Amino acid sequence: MRPAHCLLALLAAASLGAQSSPGALRGASERLRAEAFRTYGAYEDLAWLCDRIGHRLSGSPQLDQAIAWAQNRLKAAGLANVHAEPVMVPHWVRGHESANLLLPAPHRLHILGLGGSVGTPEGGLTADVVVVGSFDELDKLGEAVKGKIVLFDVPYKGYGHTVAYRHDGAAKAAKYGAAAALVRSVGPVSLDTPHTGAMDYDPAYPKIPTAAVTIEASTQMRRMQQRGERIQMKLEMGAKMLPDAPSANVVGEIRGTEKPEEVILLSGHLDSWDVGQGAQDDGAGTVISMEAIRLIQSLGLKPRRTIRVVLWTNEENGLRGGQAYRDAHRAEFKNIIAAIESDSGSEKVAAFDLDLRKATPEAKAKALESLKQVGAVLEPFKVALRLGGSGADVSPMVREGVTGIGMEHIASHYFDIHHTEADTFDKVDKDDLAHNAAALATFAYALAQSDVRFQ
Repeated sequence: MRPAHCLLALLAAASLGAQSSPGALRGASERLRAEAFRTYGAYEDLAWLCDRIGHRLSGSPQLDQAIAWAQNRLKAAGLANVHAEPVMVPHWVRGHESANLLLPAPHRLHILGLGGSVGTPEGGLTADVVVVGSFDELDKLGEAVKGKIVLFDVPYKGYGHTVAYRHDGAAKAAKYGAAAALVRSVGPVSLDTPHTGAMDYDPAYPKIPTAAVTIEASTQMRRMQQRGERIQMKLEMGAKMLPDAPSANVVGEIRGTEKPEEVILLSGHLDSWDVGQGAQDDGAGTVISMEAIRLIQSLGLKPRRTIRVVLWTNEENGLRGGQAYRDAHRAEFKNIIAAIESDSGSEKVAAFDLDLRKATPEAKAKALESLKQVGAVLEPFKVALRLGGSGADVSPMVREGVTGIGMEHIASHYFDIHHTEADTFDKVDKDDLAHNAAALATFAYALAQSDVRFQ
């Protein structure tokens, strides 16, 4: 190399080193935070998504609108390589649904069919209700529930523990010949607001209709049964599954200046259930991810590695977006430095959780130390850096060895309203969104400037 070229190379290397220094990263973080609070871009985007598009179930026109909207927003931000990657997704339709107690006294109940449920026969079904508090209690009753509606009245003891009754309740009840299954809404509180969500059938048993009832209704029927009263219900559900529908993941990026093949991936999912507005689940994660990469772009920061945003389709009832991305991008797994997902609401970020499925305990401990070194720039955001889970959409990649990182929010009220009609924009705090976008932008930029690899 000629002397002049050597000098230029040294100057370029020095410049990159300066950009990656702790002082430069702190300065970039301060600028990112100031810009996030100046524009409140994430808040404005979420307002539009909720007010103008609304809930976005896979296969719906609203999800198609959201996919087009997201591409337009990323293009307007000046990102590179903005495109949609096609995915075929399940298309479940709720239809009309109602539930009415006939005995011991007439009473209309608020219900939400569970995603993937079959409908009732035309005209509905009328049957007695049997209330159980666990799968063990159902097993003890056995075929005594044949032809009846089984209600799982299981108090909320954390989402991971209690959601099994929503997911598996219908299959367990069908094993003993039940006509339908109901589940107490999987959440800690209710204002007569039922929670929907995904369920699954066991191919060994018939598919029976299944829905969630409110905490109020579930505990009421429990009291009726304890008094020895006969509980009879008429249940009507028009739910059905249509052929798979076309959808897409939305992708955009800032190409890295030095290592463009190495990728820091930011993500949230665009789809939601067909109730409320999908503000917390996962409109918030979507706009936080969009705003984080937009902040970096708008300030003219030049990451060494590529920063890519992926907005997933079909997290709620199929995970087809995450699976399709895994299949299409498997060749670049070795260069996905971290796949980050935000999917726990809009409240302030509490932690970034490092998810290494194939690493030894020793390797995980070493990787966590590396994460803490890079994440030192997050100190003003008061964010923990720890081992944990990453996210549903990135999990297909993470299970095959990609490093996952979960952006975990405080979520003190997340499970009160997610998957309900109450998941609406008015419950979002604009300062929390700006704080979270700045934190994610800072973290992503620091990772992009570093040479760290977690495995």
